[in-house]
Amino acid sequence: MKKMYVAFLLAVVVGLLAAGTVLAQNEELILKMSRDWGYGGFNNDIQGLFSMKVTGPADLARVEYYVDSTKIGEVTQAPFNLQFSTDDHPLGIHQLYAVGYSSSGQEYRSNVITVEFVPEQDVLKFLLPVLGVIVVAILLSTLVPLLTSRGKRLNLPLGTERHYGLRGGAICPKCQRPFTLPFFSANLGFSKLAACPFCGRFGLVRVESSVRLRQAEKAELAKAQPDQPVSGETEDEKLKKDLDNSKYQGT
Repeated sequence: MKKMYVAFLLAVVVGLLAAGTVLAQNEELILKMSRDWGYGGFNNDIQGLFSMKVTGPADLARVEYYVDSTKIGEVTQAPFNLQFSTDDHPLGIHQLYAVGYSSSGQEYRSNVITVEFVPEQDVLKFLLPVLGVIVVAILLSTLVPLLTSRGKRLNLPLGTERHYGLRGGAICPKCQRPFTLPFFSANLGFSKLAACPFCGRFGLVRVESSVRLRQAEKAELAKAQPDQPVSGETEDEKLKKDLDNSKYQGT
């Protein structure tokens, strides 16, 4: 009996501690920041338009936002978001935090986010090399397949069923033959830059559905079986025969 009583007390104590922990977590003021427009790079360098927002107690009534010791705004309605521009503050390292107040007057301080406001030209110094790498990657992904396939044409019988793989397939606008997109084809919006392996045409093509690709394969069969004269004669042979027959008719 005594053991059961001790066990019951321990269970009550553990439950109270757990409830206290959950209550303490719910009463924390947690600050988060998101980018609306601009630059948010490495080492917490930021420039542009950002928003600060908090989560906290259910009875949170108002929130004050600070950059260092300067109050930059106050929000009295949920979701307690505040937008700010880094251009309105001095360059350098700053500490962002919030102070919230409940409806009963209880004060809560948030975590601190340390960032560095940088000028726009510093952002360009970072972005230009990145853009350069992207452009080079696009050129390589486009030119390498083009150069390696230069002068080569894929000799595949008309109507042959293809396996288009992970990249999918496209239909050449010039020869209307479906082909497998190369792995390194560059993405340009909804189109891809690729060269047709059959006719060699280079340009923008769209990734087609499997249904459209199979239809294009079947359409090739019509080209593979063109209508021929019953006699098996070519057009030149038929014209020559008609001319010869006209000579005899004239005599």
